[in-house]
Amino acid sequence: MPVPASRAGSAPFSTAAVFAPAGLNADKERVSLPSAKVTRLSQGAFDPQHPNTLIQAADLSGPILYCEEGLSFWGGVDAQSGTILDQHHPQCGQSIAGKVLMMPTSRGSCTGSAVLLSLALAGKAPAALVFREPEDVLSLGAIIARIMFDARIAVIRLGAEDYQKLSCETDAQLTGAHLTAGDLTFELGTLDRSGLSLSAADENMLAGGEGEAAQLAMETMCILAVLQGARTLIDVSRVHIDGCIYASEANLTFARAMQARGARVRVPTTMNAISVDLPHWRAQGVPADFGEPASALAEAYLAMGARPSFTCAPYLLSDKPRQGEVIGWSESNAVIYANSVLGARSNKHADFFDLMIAVTGRAPASGVYLDAHRQARLVLDVDLPEQADESVWPLLGWLAGQLAPDRIPLLNGLAEHHPGPDDLKAVCAAFGTTSGAPMLHMAGVTPEAGDSYDPSLPRHRIDRAALRQAWQALNQGPAKVDLVALGSPHLSASECRQFARLMDGNAVADGVSVMLTLGRAVNAEIEEDGTRAELERLGVQLVTDVCWCSISRPLFPASARHILTNSGKYAHYGPSLSGCSLRLGSLAECAVAARTSAAGLSVPEWLA
Repeated sequence: MPVPASRAGSAPFSTAAVFAPAGLNADKERVSLPSAKVTRLSQGAFDPQHPNTLIQAADLSGPILYCEEGLSFWGGVDAQSGTILDQHHPQCGQSIAGKVLMMPTSRGSCTGSAVLLSLALAGKAPAALVFREPEDVLSLGAIIARIMFDARIAVIRLGAEDYQKLSCETDAQLTGAHLTAGDLTFELGTLDRSGLSLSAADENMLAGGEGEAAQLAMETMCILAVLQGARTLIDVSRVHIDGCIYASEANLTFARAMQARGARVRVPTTMNAISVDLPHWRAQGVPADFGEPASALAEAYLAMGARPSFTCAPYLLSDKPRQGEVIGWSESNAVIYANSVLGARSNKHADFFDLMIAVTGRAPASGVYLDAHRQARLVLDVDLPEQADESVWPLLGWLAGQLAPDRIPLLNGLAEHHPGPDDLKAVCAAFGTTSGAPMLHMAGVTPEAGDSYDPSLPRHRIDRAALRQAWQALNQGPAKVDLVALGSPHLSASECRQFARLMDGNAVADGVSVMLTLGRAVNAEIEEDGTRAELERLGVQLVTDVCWCSISRPLFPASARHILTNSGKYAHYGPSLSGCSLRLGSLAECAVAARTSAAGLSVPEWLA
């Protein structure tokens, strides 16, 4: 299994022709890192609700690539070539390099911003991004590429009618604030910060009073705030960093550039799973050309004051956010769980912006930080089959995301099934692979669902047939598996204990690898109660610090070709990340496969 191209990191990036931040000493000594140029906002009549908006300018011309569905760049686009890898996407196999890329909005992982920066520095980025709906992740990647590395990617938002017109054209050209295609010409509004109210402390940071890194972070904050239609900034109590995953050399380039400018976090800051098991990667045989930059990336964030939690499930930590708490989290599944299940408040912040929030302690007062934007805009009536096992929850999340790719849904009909925290974790993670929305509601289950909703909202039904189609889409591999992959997101202690019980004292079968990924806190808990020792006695491998979205060879078993997982997230991303076939099953089915190497090929009885 080749190392996923998005993490191969074999080619260095050119970082020439960059400049120091505006208002700072351009002659200041640098430590062999790319300098940053802060591009000030243009002054024009910008209305955040303007149907046609030039978010970031760059004169260009190029062919149009129209995507009828949103795309997650992480797990969906090769970070070196720009080829679409997501096997579930209609445009799989096409290249986005140099294209005027149209999609309603992005979806999936917050790491998409890092992948876009990697493409920009490698010269393989789209010439322009054109969205129909609000979008932050890829827009932020384009903004960072421009203000820090002078790599130019245009970002445009069009109203629905003009977006549809442009989608029928083959080529487009952007000159100044004029977008032309065939006989069409669109006048684009531009960004203006005059409507954004900053505190005295914000203004001081923006003027450089808190140092270079804080100034750059506040400048980026202001751009995103105007883009999101925010009128002010708000304090956050904690941050979760997703940019510590080594998606490409661009992640390390960014982190070191911020560290060199004196970046330090102002609020308690946890870290996502990283790309190597930090204490053990050398002993595991991970090549130095990957292990060293991946560990250096983690160490850069630690040096800036982040906590070595190294988990993609920070809601499993003992100090979890409270209902109503304003936080600044990244990592899509974590954001969705925090908003939906815990009732905390965080927009789905893109990689790199998470550090900007940690450095300033501030975030734009927009999106689901505000009551008005936390309301459901779609109702999904769920007919959950009787006798369904827990694999129904990732299927349900995956389907809900497809039906609500750009809006918050309310799911009805689930309260009587009493989903537990692990079930809700599975729903949120799978929902984040197919939707760009930062949360969902479940009537009678999640804290903000309420007992009533607007009867005029559009409705869809999720029935047995729809769940069966989802099961078939995520079960493309053969019956014989050689790897059971659990922990995407990281397993909870209860899931580890349940899997140990399901193994019932039986050793892992010959020819099968079983690997569980988990955070350090959960690992400590199952070490104390003996669960880890029991699983290891049976031949199960447990790995901390990394998760399945960032595991590469040789930690990823070299012989693996066919994988069974209980994760809807990994069943979706796994084929493009690993090059292997994937099947989705319950934890009990994973235990059977671990003992026998056989996964059921037929549709489960409860779906038949």
